[in-house]
Amino acid sequence: MIEKFSPSTIHEPDRYSHVTISSAGRLAHLAGQCPVDLSGTVVGEPGDHAAQTEQVITNCLAALQASGAGPADVVRSVVYVVSPDSAVLSAVWQQLHASPLAEAFTSASTLLGVASLGYQGQLVEIDLTAALPD
Repeated sequence: MIEKFSPSTIHEPDRYSHVTISSAGRLAHLAGQCPVDLSGTVVGEPGDHAAQTEQVITNCLAALQASGAGPADVVRSVVYVVSPDSAVLSAVWQQLHASPLAEAFTSASTLLGVASLGYQGQLVEIDLTAALPD
C-alpha cells in the first residue's frame, strides 16, 4: 500500500505529496535515467530539454516495467535539469505531468536545477524509487 499526503502545516505542493509512506516489503531503486537512446547517444539538439525529457520518460517507463512496477508504484522521484532558469525547470515539470509517467510525480518529488550532468550535452535525468507490488 502507498499512502500520499501533505500535512496542513506545510505549504500546498504543486501536484506532488510532501510525504509518501509505503508498506511494501521490496523497493526498486532505479539508476538515474538519462536521455540516451539504445545506441548510447544523447538525444536532441544542444539545448533541447523537451527531446531529452521525452527520452528520459521512455527510459524510466522501460526500467519500471522491467522491475515489475509502473508509475503508480513510484514512492520517490528526483528530477535533475541543467538550467538556472525556473521557467525551464517548470517546462520540464509540465512535460512530465503530461506524460505516461505523470503518476510517478504525485509522490514525494524533488525538482533541481543543476550545473551539469554525467554525459556531454545531457540536460535532464530522473532518479526513481518504486514500491514493488506483492
